[in-house]
Order: sequence, then structure tokens, then C-alpha cells
Amino acid sequence: MSLDTTALDKPVAVKRPFWRSIVAVAWSFIGIRKNSEFQEDLAHITPLHILGVGLVGGLLFVIGLIVVVNLVVAK
Repeated sequence: MSLDTTALDKPVAVKRPFWRSIVAVAWSFIGIRKNSEFQEDLAHITPLHILGVGLVGGLLFVIGLIVVVNLVVAK
């Protein structure tokens, strides 16, 4: 009986959910991030996800500011 070790030697690609991209962009908006987690994100998250989440996050931030200013000015 021989044990096939070729299947054990191959690294398993771990798929990160889209949620990981949202968390990474949220931390970057705040400006606080561990270097080890930043390196892990670089290895697993695609730039297209970061770009999309960043644009949506920036848009939501601007809309939130507009709503807050309109509420304050209306009073």
C-alpha cells in the first residue's frame, strides 16, 4: 500500500468572500490596519473588488454627509 502524497503537497487556495473586501476598505477609511492583515488581504483580494467597494463606500460617505448637512441646515 502506498500513500499518494502529491495531493497533500499542493496548497489549497482559500477563497475570500466579498465581505473581506468590504472590511479591508472600511479599515482603510478609518486608517487603522495591522500590517499582517494588510499582507493577507493583498494575497487574497482582487484589485477590482477593492476599487468597486471603495467607490461605493466613498459615494455612501458623500451622500451621508449631504444628508447630515441638510438635516442641520433645515433646523
